[in-house]
Amino acid sequence: NLNVNLNVNLKANTIENEIGNLTFQVSEADSNVRLDSFLAQKIEDWSRSRLQKLIDDRDVLVNGKASKSSYRLCERDEIEIELVAPQSPRFEPEDISLDIIFEDDDIAVINKPAGMVVHPGAGVSGGTLANAIAFHFQIENQQSESENNRTGIVHRLDKDTSGLIVIAKNETAHGNLNEQFRNREVFKSYLALVHGVTKEERGTIDQPLARDRTNRLRMAITKTGRNAVTLWRLKERFVRFTLLEMQIKTGRTHQIRVHLASIKHPVVGDEIYNGGRDKTVMDVKVRSAISKLNRFFLHAEKIGFKHPRTGEYLKFHVPLPPELESFLALLRTGS
Repeated sequence: NLNVNLNVNLKANTIENEIGNLTFQVSEADSNVRLDSFLAQKIEDWSRSRLQKLIDDRDVLVNGKASKSSYRLCERDEIEIELVAPQSPRFEPEDISLDIIFEDDDIAVINKPAGMVVHPGAGVSGGTLANAIAFHFQIENQQSESENNRTGIVHRLDKDTSGLIVIAKNETAHGNLNEQFRNREVFKSYLALVHGVTKEERGTIDQPLARDRTNRLRMAITKTGRNAVTLWRLKERFVRFTLLEMQIKTGRTHQIRVHLASIKHPVVGDEIYNGGRDKTVMDVKVRSAISKLNRFFLHAEKIGFKHPRTGEYLKFHVPLPPELESFLALLRTGS
């Protein structure tokens, strides 16, 4: 988390527009101020109504507990807020090739390649999925004071995660899908290749996550973080690696990567969380193949949700991209 000088207003900066955590400690001068008013004063580019929604969604904690917008602050209260930097209301359309799995008048489902950033931000102004959908679907991720008045990308994937992502083509679809995600009604399944061989065939990781206090590029397991639940089951075992199928019940930043690292099975190719395990691989061919991947081995394989207009349950699946299939083929030779 980022400790903030209360005398300075901050813009909400994040990494690749991922979730960022800010921490405030209330001074005597700010005691008895409403929680929403306090946050509106301290965080630039965020309207009071948007902050109130974060409070209602339990993304703001006061002394480790959810609170109300009307809560009157006390001196030394500690406030934690998890937010996404305000996105630009307009994206420059760019003719970028997209692998469109499904499309109708309301939604589209895209197979995102590894290496593509989802939203502009943090020094990335073009070449993103948002730029591509602005061109292909003539829609832009528009955001007004009402969070439901939006079209475009509904959820996120890390830059180096490939796989399925859902696009809303109108405000009604976006509002409906956003509600499904919020209520945890969306099925999301990933494939991850991890270091080490798991003893069990399935398991549950239930550990809260928050921004690492010492390194904002990382997330960390912490008692005061937001709850995060990941289910995993065995797909295939190799000599020194395991292919897992992951189902996430919550959608926290870097959730799968942090959770797997916490059980000593970090994702292959993940330079942030695998503690240098890639460089200690004994087999030279495999170690070389990992370095040539230029990504980590995490793929959003399946997604399921109700169609926002018809209510029909839709489920989509995309196989591993060629570079990941080739890596598994190398492991299957016995390396």
